Amino acid sequence: MLFRMLREHPEMSGFTNNQVATEWLALEDEGQFLQSVYPPGIVYGGPGSFAFSPGAHLTEDSELLTPENKAQLALDWLPYWDLSKHFLLEKSPPNILMTRFLQSAFPSTSFVAIVRHPVAVSLATTKWSARSLDSLIEHWLVAHEILRKDLPHLQNAITVKYETLIAEPEATLREIYTFLGVPPHPTTFEATTEHNQRYFAQWRDMAKNPETSASVQEWIARYEGRVRAFGYSLQDLDMR
Repeated sequence: MLFRMLREHPEMSGFTNNQVATEWLALEDEGQFLQSVYPPGIVYGGPGSFAFSPGAHLTEDSELLTPENKAQLALDWLPYWDLSKHFLLEKSPPNILMTRFLQSAFPSTSFVAIVRHPVAVSLATTKWSARSLDSLIEHWLVAHEILRKDLPHLQNAITVKYETLIAEPEATLREIYTFLGVPPHPTTFEATTEHNQRYFAQWRDMAKNPETSASVQEWIARYEGRVRAFGYSLQDLDMR
């Protein structure tokens, strides 16, 4: 949703702003599939799995960052953008592990990281992953803990919460645009809490169900401390 909101700004181009990319809608406009330099997340297990692979975490020390590969990455992506725009958007989920790598490839990059409640993310990911729910929660934690360690190495980065975006879309977008140094721009996308609330209701039902309540309590005991470090809770789902 944030990608689509930002893509509406007159100074920004996403991969579907260009006729070349009209066929790309089926793969969620993700640049990881539009390049030949580094393995896409599916190589490391795909959604709910990629962060567990050490090879998926790329930094400025990666052997892939040869001058030839840096040029190739630009050549792979440039045809899918409107190059008259000031900002060129790319939003593949594995970028959470690749910020330092991408900064080295494109030194003027600005990163906008959006963080969403691990319960909502994990339950949503069950649609694409065969992993257990507790494994998906751990995957969320591993990915975000890597990002947290990488953030001090980035020159231009901001983190926003999904929950803040849907509660205060205009203010949140204004904060992002101020960070990027562009004038505010309205969005046509309607922010709603419906999606998170559906997943929260599912989690609460699991916590009450005699067949799953013990597992939920075990996961809370195992992960609550790490989750709270990001301002969330597996016990108090409305905490943010």
